[in-house]
Amino acid sequence: MAGMPSADPSAETPRTSAYEPVSPQEQEPVRPTREDEVARSGSELVGGPVGRRVLFAASWWTPVRIIALVALGMFALGMIQKMPCYNGAWFFGASSQYTHACYSDIPHLYQGRGFADGLVPYFDRLPGDMEYLEYPVLTGVFMEMASWVTPSSGSIQHQEKIYWMVNAGILMVCTAVIAVCVARTHRRRPWDALLVALAPAFALTATINWDLLAVALTAAAMLMWSRSRPVAFGVLLGLATAAKLYPVLILGPLLILCWRAGRWRAFGTALLGTVSAWLVVNLPVMLLASDGWSKFYTFSQERGVDFGSFWLILSQRMDSPLSTDTVNTLATALMLLACLGVGALGLTAPRRPRFAQLAFLVVAAFILTNKVYSPQYVLWLIPLAALARPRWRDFLIWQACEVAYFLGIWLYLAYTTSGDAHKGLPTEGYQLAIVVHLMGTLYLCAVVVRDILMPERDVVRLAGDDDPSGGVLDGSRDVFVLGTAGHTARAALHTVEAPAVKWGSAADVPR
Repeated sequence: MAGMPSADPSAETPRTSAYEPVSPQEQEPVRPTREDEVARSGSELVGGPVGRRVLFAASWWTPVRIIALVALGMFALGMIQKMPCYNGAWFFGASSQYTHACYSDIPHLYQGRGFADGLVPYFDRLPGDMEYLEYPVLTGVFMEMASWVTPSSGSIQHQEKIYWMVNAGILMVCTAVIAVCVARTHRRRPWDALLVALAPAFALTATINWDLLAVALTAAAMLMWSRSRPVAFGVLLGLATAAKLYPVLILGPLLILCWRAGRWRAFGTALLGTVSAWLVVNLPVMLLASDGWSKFYTFSQERGVDFGSFWLILSQRMDSPLSTDTVNTLATALMLLACLGVGALGLTAPRRPRFAQLAFLVVAAFILTNKVYSPQYVLWLIPLAALARPRWRDFLIWQACEVAYFLGIWLYLAYTTSGDAHKGLPTEGYQLAIVVHLMGTLYLCAVVVRDILMPERDVVRLAGDDDPSGGVLDGSRDVFVLGTAGHTARAALHTVEAPAVKWGSAADVPR
């Protein structure tokens, strides 16, 4: 193994510059209906492949606007799916909200976390077992602001319904932000964002919890990095991490890619922006209400094995289940091993992986090894999956597995809360639903890894691009690699519409 220094000064040249002409091929958006059989077949439902008038933004109906409207429409359908609960299942009947598969944390936590009583998150102690709000600070601010516009008149059930509706309205805005950001991250591939807009698991889980806030900030951060704006990327990623912990994981893949490309200044700027933004949000609460601020972290550590994880299957099948401390240690070790694997992949692949590919893999590794998998965690992966592997067949296979798990967990809870009637899915059936979820995620990880090891199979690179989400990494040459990657010259195999790409040189990227 050896580091591979670059002797070419042009290695630091971005893929395009103000002095380089842009060809019609690079200007024209890639049409999924031409390269994806599933997309082409599905387009027949709406009259066939999208025409050039839409693709070239010759009318109001640009790709980004269409995708945003589709995403909002699917979000609205998801709200309709929650109507049985809105109309009473949240409040009456132990298992009704589960049999209708319309459960949401939002209305229950309005009173359960003190918002109905005007308690201040992190500062005021809560009655009951949960002493303080167990969510990160920015999510707590989101929850508190929604409570400000929730009327305090009427029954508590009425207030909880309005609180859910207010939150759903704000989460709908987050949905539009996600759709627009994903559509614009890959400049020539806006239609890939339809994967996000039409994802059934997105619509079903969007209003279960407040995860869309962190997902929207992460999607915006990815967009900023793709536009070579590391400061904005860092600030947005820091805010996302202040809303949910998982976005900070994306810094790991970015470190590997910047190391391989020698882009240390950009990474350092992004890291500084992330830390600064996170501190701006967290430091005041950390100093003034340390016990409340730390609750999220202590709760995450003390929480036992819970729904959706393979740890639950082990726990239910073992005569002497593992202790929480043991599971914490093993889960952390597995996650570290997975991160080492992703890092090794990034440094040894024939061509530097795309940013979205490694970001997807590291977040998926966290989901697979974690001791809990709530149904809404799928939202973390959907935008990254659309950028990492924009192929409809693979995406829909994964989504089918996630929908199966979504139904499985609610039917299992219906079974456990229906008393002697046992209406729903027994333990063995729920374990099968967990396995389906795990296998679906592993399948998508496998095809992403294959694309990294065989870049000629990567859908994005087949169209002639290098790393459209990579920003300063796009078109850069490697300055450090491990193994034989630096000695292997691999050229992509292309159709007649796209010339071959010689990876690693901005001058060789097709125009």
